[in-house]
Amino acid sequence: MPPAREIDPTSEPATLKTTPTSVRHLVDPASASPSQQSQYLRILYSTVFIRDHDRSLPFFVDQLGFKVVAESRLEFGNRWVAVAPPDGSAVLALIAPKRGSENYKLIGRPTQVALIAEDINATYELWRDRGVEFRSLPQKTLFGGTSATFADIDGNTFQLLASDVLSREIEAQRNALNERLETERRAAQELEIAKQVQAKLFPQTLPMLKTLDYAGICIQARHVGGDYYDFLDLGRDRLALVVGDIAGKGIAAALMMANLQANLRSQVAIALKAPKRFLASVNRMLFENTTPSGYATLFFAEYDDRTRHLRYANCGHLCALILHPDGKPSTGKPSNDQHTKGKIERLDSNCSVMGLFDDWECAIGKCQLAPGDILALYTDGVTESFDENEEEFGEERLIEALRRHKKLPAHEMVKAIVNEVQTFTCPERGQYDDITVIVAKCTAGA
Repeated sequence: MPPAREIDPTSEPATLKTTPTSVRHLVDPASASPSQQSQYLRILYSTVFIRDHDRSLPFFVDQLGFKVVAESRLEFGNRWVAVAPPDGSAVLALIAPKRGSENYKLIGRPTQVALIAEDINATYELWRDRGVEFRSLPQKTLFGGTSATFADIDGNTFQLLASDVLSREIEAQRNALNERLETERRAAQELEIAKQVQAKLFPQTLPMLKTLDYAGICIQARHVGGDYYDFLDLGRDRLALVVGDIAGKGIAAALMMANLQANLRSQVAIALKAPKRFLASVNRMLFENTTPSGYATLFFAEYDDRTRHLRYANCGHLCALILHPDGKPSTGKPSNDQHTKGKIERLDSNCSVMGLFDDWECAIGKCQLAPGDILALYTDGVTESFDENEEEFGEERLIEALRRHKKLPAHEMVKAIVNEVQTFTCPERGQYDDITVIVAKCTAGA
C-alpha cells in the first residue's frame, strides 16, 4: 500500500515530460548495471475510481469473486481498499475521490483494465448469472483472441479477454505452480520425517542413579538443528552427561549432530577407563567425516554415583555452572556472589573444539559435588537469546533462574528455565537458535 505522505491517490496524476534522449535513457538496458536489472519489480496496483466502497465491494467480491487484500484509512481521510482476483496476480485499488475533484470525473469511464480468463465463455456465463452487466457478448478480436466488455455498478468498464496463446501460458503457469507446491510439500514432509528421526537421537530413557536427579531438554529453532544432549550409561554406577553444539544450522548441522551422536555412542565402552583416548577418537572420526569448516563444541561430564565425583572435558563449549547452595565450591572458578544465594562455580573450557583439528589434545578436569549442588549444562541458544532491546538473556539471568527454581525436581527446572528464555525473547525476532539445557541435582541418596 502506498505511503500516505508520499502518494495522494486522489490527486491528479503527474505528467512526465521527456525528450527523446531522456526516454531512451529510461529504457536502454545498457544504461543500467546488472544488479539494477536483476532487482525485483512488478506493477503494484491499478486504480479504479468509484463513488462508494460499501456499494462497490459486493460487486468485486461477491459477483467477480475477488478478495480484499488490503484496506486502510489514509491520513487525509480517504478510504483505500485493494482487491485481487483469486490467484492474486493483480491488484485493483478502489478509491472514492471527493465530489467535484478531477478524479471524480473519471468515474464511469473505461478503466483500461483487462482481465484474462482461461475459459471466457464459462466466466461470462458465471458472472452474468451473478448479475454482472456485460456491454458486449464474447467476440473475436483483431489479435486472434476473444473479448467481452462489462461494467461495475458505477459504469466503469473492463475488458474480459481470452486467447489460445494466453490460455497455454496460463496452463503452463498453473503446472509450474503445482510442481512448485508439490516440491514444497515433499520438502516439508521430508523435514518432518527428519525432525522425527532426530528426536529419536536424543535420550529416550534415563539410567537410574541414587545420588543424582537429572533431566535435559532441547527446543529446536527449526525442524532440525545442531544442538545435542545425551545421557550415556558407562557402567559401574557411572553416567556421562553430554551437551554439544554444532557450528551452523539446518540440515547440515543436523547431519553433523547425528554423526557426533553415533561416534559417541559407538565408542562409549572405552570412555570409563580412557576418557582422553575416547574423546580423541571421537574428534578424529568427526574430523575425517565432516567438511573442513565443520566443528562442534562439546561438554562431556562423567559422574560417579557412589562418590559424587565429576570428571569433565569442556571442548570449546560454554562453561558449565555449578550452584553450591552452602557457598562451598569444590574446585574450578568460583564467583564472588555467594552469601545467602550460594556460590557459583564455572567449569571453563579446557580443550579445543572437536572436528576442526586432526592433532587434538584433551584435558580432564575434576570436581567434587555434594548433596544440594546443582550442575547446569546449556548451549548458546539460552544465553544469546535477545529481547526487543537487543539485550541478551545472558549467564547472570540463567544463574538467577537456577536459584529461583532450585527446589524443583530436575525435569521441572529445565522446563522452567526454557520458559523464562522464551518469555524473555522478543516475539517479533522469534527463537533464533536451538535451546538446550541439562540440569543435574546432587542428592543425599537412598
